[in-house]
Amino acid sequence: MADYDIAVAGAGAVGMSCALWAQMRGHRVLLIDPEDPGSGASYGNACTLATYACQPVNTPSVLTSLPSLMFSKNSPLSLSYAHALRNPRWMLSFLANCRAGPSQRISGHLADLLAHADAGYNPLIEAAGAQDLVVERGQLTVWSTEKAARAASAGLERRRSLGVPWREVTPEEACEMEPGLRIPVKRAVHFHAARHLRDPLAFITRMHKAFTELGGATLCAKAEAVRAGGTGVELHAGGQVLIAGRAVIASGAFSNQIKGAGTEALPLGTERGYHLMFETEAHRVTRPVGWGEAGFYAVPHAKGLRLSGTVEIAALDAPVNRERLAYIARMGNQMLGPLPEPDSEWLGRRPTMPDSLPVIGRSPQSERVLYAFGHQHVGLTLGGITGRLITDLAEGRQPNIDLAPFAADRAYA
Repeated sequence: MADYDIAVAGAGAVGMSCALWAQMRGHRVLLIDPEDPGSGASYGNACTLATYACQPVNTPSVLTSLPSLMFSKNSPLSLSYAHALRNPRWMLSFLANCRAGPSQRISGHLADLLAHADAGYNPLIEAAGAQDLVVERGQLTVWSTEKAARAASAGLERRRSLGVPWREVTPEEACEMEPGLRIPVKRAVHFHAARHLRDPLAFITRMHKAFTELGGATLCAKAEAVRAGGTGVELHAGGQVLIAGRAVIASGAFSNQIKGAGTEALPLGTERGYHLMFETEAHRVTRPVGWGEAGFYAVPHAKGLRLSGTVEIAALDAPVNRERLAYIARMGNQMLGPLPEPDSEWLGRRPTMPDSLPVIGRSPQSERVLYAFGHQHVGLTLGGITGRLITDLAEGRQPNIDLAPFAADRAYA
């Protein structure tokens, strides 16, 4: 007999959601991670349940501004030239998906999934008793130049056509909503249906507590290998060999390092993100505020002001890019006025495929191995719905969302 019905490798927002959904459905679940739940990429995000975030990083503007992206210190997207040369197939696929046609197709698939994000999380929020961590003030995005304000129109209308609700607010109204802003506001949009978390780590910690109280087990170890057979999956972790009916690979940017999972050959890359924390400055904003041109968010966190964002396409193990942190600090001072020295800084590794779509579904090698990774910027947002879909698949149910666009063996360019 199997030791567990389902074993989940990875305890970030996605893996924790998979484990809690399955445990709530009555399965015997094992959660495997060498670190504390929520302490990886899920720890340092912009705290936003960004149900509006269907515009991928892959957009035609990347192609037109590629030289500055590769060499400028003042771009929200940074590309390591050496990394690009070492990974030409991934980079070419990423750039191919920046064309107008693929970019629009990607945004449509993301919008379909994001439309179910709240329904995926609400039962988990209730089970975890985390209602006090969820804030319903929407998200405000501002543009500080006329050129950028005009350029934003196509993306905003694309969102509206895909069913994403937003409302235009006047610059004066935006400054009334967020009086801490110090940049000129030429355009502002309020994504009023969005929510944010006071503390994502506290949220995942509470989910883990609920999971444990329901009988879930946790193994603090690295999932090293899996071997699927006709009646179960053999897992190697922390010097142990365990048997589960099914295994879920939800290890984020490290998902392709689990031997035998069938993930080794997938084009999983990393969009590295950074944040700075200012413990005494949480009053600067009252909701997540994005500065369109700068590509980052100012967020009121339970432990202070968090400036979070930007994208760095570089190796998983590359050293911290101090220029990215300096950029965030510089832009933060422009956006909100003089800030003190940050109390802490952080680098996270967002798992990303070259088409900016997650991998959700069964492994092509075995229906007993399920994939749940590659969520790039929306891992926190899509954790709940991914967990529900993965549990449906584990139970042999037909999900109510078409998962073909997220299949592991899809064409990536």
